[in-house]
Amino acid sequence: MAEETKQHEDADSDSPIGPGADAPDATGVATDATATEPGESQAEAGDIAAEGGDDQLEMLMAERESLKDQLLRALADVENMRRRTEREMETARKYGHTGFARDLVGAIDNLARAIEAAPKADKPPTADALDGLITGIEMSWTEIQATMERHGIRRISPQGEKFDYNFHQAMFEMPHPELAPGTVVEVVQHGYVLHDRLLRPAMVGVAKAADSQPDSEDSAENS
Repeated sequence: MAEETKQHEDADSDSPIGPGADAPDATGVATDATATEPGESQAEAGDIAAEGGDDQLEMLMAERESLKDQLLRALADVENMRRRTEREMETARKYGHTGFARDLVGAIDNLARAIEAAPKADKPPTADALDGLITGIEMSWTEIQATMERHGIRRISPQGEKFDYNFHQAMFEMPHPELAPGTVVEVVQHGYVLHDRLLRPAMVGVAKAADSQPDSEDSAENS
């Protein structure tokens, strides 16, 4: 009996599954005592998710800062453009007629020389002085006309033309036996246009139908 007990103990000691080993599960595979518990796996997954969320937040913050910087730069560019445009408009308002003024000073010089050559009040005018004055005035007038035409300014002289309310202003009407009614018979003041824009209308007198003679009408009635 003692021998059987000893043999049974020896068999237990030779067995691969000793007293300290884990018992096999239903499939016969021993369960590892160091296996990861479910709670630890969830914690590690939460840490990984938290790290991913932090990275995404940092990316969003960086993108926001980049867009903010772009917006500030765009606003600065718009402000600089607005100030530059205002300066250019102010310069155009102040110096836009520089070319016209530069061409006009020549005519002004000729007119000034003509006035200086005019006869003085304390001296009797001579023929040469009067000729010089007339010549100087004519030269100044010719140069002024050329300057105006060069800059798109045209003089309106509608003598004998059909009245046009777009460019003429009627000051009076007068009967005229030879001209059709509505024809300009006299120019009181010339007008001017800048390219196709009216600067000043021409003030004119306009022909109207001739009044019938009372004597002729009376003679026709008596006959």
